[in-house]
Formats: sequence, C-alpha cells, structure tokens
Amino acid sequence: MTATDGDGWALCARGHQHWGVHGAAGLLAVHHTVDGMPYVLMQKRAWWSHHGGTWGLPGGARDSHEDAVTGALREAWEEAALTPDQVRVQGIYVDDHGGWSYHTVIAAAAGLLDASPASGESADMRWIAADEVAAKRLHPGFADAWPMIRCALDPLVLVLDVANIVGARAEHGWWKDRAGAANKLLNDLLPLASDGLSRRPEDLPELAQWFPRIVAVLEGAAARGADPVPGLGIDVVVAPGSGDDAIVEVVREARTWERVLVVTADRGLRERVTELGALVTGPRWLLGQL
Repeated sequence: MTATDGDGWALCARGHQHWGVHGAAGLLAVHHTVDGMPYVLMQKRAWWSHHGGTWGLPGGARDSHEDAVTGALREAWEEAALTPDQVRVQGIYVDDHGGWSYHTVIAAAAGLLDASPASGESADMRWIAADEVAAKRLHPGFADAWPMIRCALDPLVLVLDVANIVGARAEHGWWKDRAGAANKLLNDLLPLASDGLSRRPEDLPELAQWFPRIVAVLEGAAARGADPVPGLGIDVVVAPGSGDDAIVEVVREARTWERVLVVTADRGLRERVTELGALVTGPRWLLGQL
C-alpha cells in the first residue's frame, strides 16, 4: 500500500475506461446561503486532462489504503487547498459502473471558502449556485450523476426521542436505571455517529451513506443522571420539562434547508413534528443499526 498506487486506467463492466485502479472519489463542498440556495464548489479541469475544459469536482484516483472520504479529502487538499477541518461530511453518493465506482463525498462548508487551483490539474475553482450547475459544460460522469446528487444536498438532522427509544429497546431493568439506559444508548451510537447510517431512511435520496447531525433529547430521570461521552459527536438536549415539547422545539429551530428525521413511536409527537415538516420513523429502524 503506497501513495499513488491507485493511479492508472481501469476498465468497468460497461466497457468504459476510468482513471483510478481502485476507483475514484471527489469532494462536493456545499454551502447554503440564508435564502436556502445551495452553492457547490466546482473545478474546471485543465485542458490537457481527461475531459479537459469541463466542470466537475476536485477528485481523482483512490489509493488502495484509502476509503472514499479519505481519498476525497486528500484530493480536495491537493487540487483546491481545502483542509478536512473546513467541511463536515454529510453523505456519500456512489456511481457504480460494475467493477469500478466513483464516490462523491458531499460535505457542508460553513461559508463560501476561499479556494483556488492548487495544482496543474485545475484551471479554475468557483462556487456555483446549484440551479446554475446544469448550464455548465460538465464532465460527462458528473453530468450523469448530478440530478441524483442535487436532491441530496440538504443535510439530515436526526432527532432522537431517547426515552421512547430506550423503552422500545426493552433491556432488562432499564426502568430502574433510566440514566444508565440512556447513557448506554448514547455510547452505542458511537459507530453510527462516526461511520454514518447503514440503512437509508425512507423518503430520502439514495445515498450510500448519510452522516446526519444527531440530536438526542433527554428528559426526567434520564436527563438528571445522564453523563454523555465527551466527543461523541451528538448534541444532547436536556428537556426542562416535557421531552415532547423539547423535541418539537428542536424541529422548529432547524434551518429551512435541513431535512429533519425524528425517531419516535409516540403517535402524538409524530403528529406534532410532521405538521412542522419533519419526517418520522420508529425506534426499530434505529436500533437495527446499532
């Protein structure tokens, strides 16, 4: 396993040649302005490169030891001087050609970051409004994938009704130690927080992985005794009163461009959050991924 061992041409099952022996990955940085319009950072390819002069993403061949996120972030640094701490990964779209695939890593940027060509492979770097992307002369592969990717630019917020989920888990003795049961759930969410969802929520675009912002709402005895793990990657909200009211408030405060998915089996709460535009799913969907 060495750097650049992915450089080279590969033949996919469709009979097409692609750059990247082990596949390829690119970073699609996206920033939503206050009016909700997503802007994406795009690269104009150097004239001498494959499909030179077209617009696409900073990206390229993955090395044998790299996953999609690592490869995409490396390419973004090499071609646009973007560092990993400037973006937050929110999803991965996979364009599978059979034996070869391109992974588009969608990542939120806090602003319209300064970016300029950092290598000879880039002729230009520019933030482009999502509604204007299709009018550009696009790299053929990106042009094919863009309609699906366009639907997945809005980030996902996963709001957890912890009391309801712990009850549905029905582990022995949980009702005697609600704080302990809540802490166990938060700890068990570690892989989900770091590795993303393994099962796609219904009514969401077909990404291979979603990396949501997770908000866990605690109430009552669980809130008083819970001790969340530092650095878990989960926002913990302690309800001052009703947990349902706190969850409704979290949904209400979400940004207009965020997709909100509330995990609960409580019928009354489901009705309240769907009235605000949130999606809902039951605890079994979440527990099946832990």
